[in-house]
Amino acid sequence: MSSFAIKASLLMVLTLALALFPQEDPQQIMRKSYDAMTLAGSESISTLTISDGKGNQRLRKFSSAQKTDQAEQVTKMVMRFLEPADVKGTGILTFDYESKDDDMWLYMPALRKVRRIVSSEKTKSFMGSEFSNADITKPSMSDYTYEMVGSDILGDVECWKIEMAPASKKIGDSYGYSKKIGWIGKTDYIARKTEYYDLHGELIKVMTADKVELLDEKNKKYQPVDITMSNKQNGRSSRIVIDRVQFSPNVKEEYFTTAYLEK
Repeated sequence: MSSFAIKASLLMVLTLALALFPQEDPQQIMRKSYDAMTLAGSESISTLTISDGKGNQRLRKFSSAQKTDQAEQVTKMVMRFLEPADVKGTGILTFDYESKDDDMWLYMPALRKVRRIVSSEKTKSFMGSEFSNADITKPSMSDYTYEMVGSDILGDVECWKIEMAPASKKIGDSYGYSKKIGWIGKTDYIARKTEYYDLHGELIKVMTADKVELLDEKNKKYQPVDITMSNKQNGRSSRIVIDRVQFSPNVKEEYFTTAYLEK
């Protein structure tokens, strides 16, 4: 067989392989991942465990509700802390928009006042945990660029590995990360693990979703119900376990107001 014929045969094999196993676009994978974890609505009770790496722990319990408005392209979420006494009544309201900066408000009972969280505060700790304010909301798709960097298996889940880099220095500074690497399940598009790199390019945190539940079977919508954020630079970790969760597409709209935070 001539060299030309061999090259032609290899090209045909490669073309057939690509047709049978098309390469998914990493940005589309991430969009499907966000969609798979965006419920029409839900209500839950969760426990936040904050560990200092020296054996000491603090427990915080909170209720939350979430609702997605497809017409306005926004996901609304409200959290109210139930215990212990020093954080009881603290509330956080977020409007997570598809194509513009998120809105966040914080209510502190001691001040009896709702305060808007500005974009420069996204990097601050969420209630003293290793999660930041930015970590509890999903970023706009346009905030990052996406690159496929490989595949991996976590437990028994086959995943794509996708690198997400801020689209600009300003965006990177607002989130506090130079890049993220996500492990996305190939069958359900759920983010099983995410590595976060600080602005110097060093690994700072790793988030893992150790348990995922299918809440909306009809629309194949999932929610991670056991999430741990481990800080690799200071040895601390924080874990959110959703103790009870209910799919609730008709959750009350009044929950998602600053007036509700003050009740």
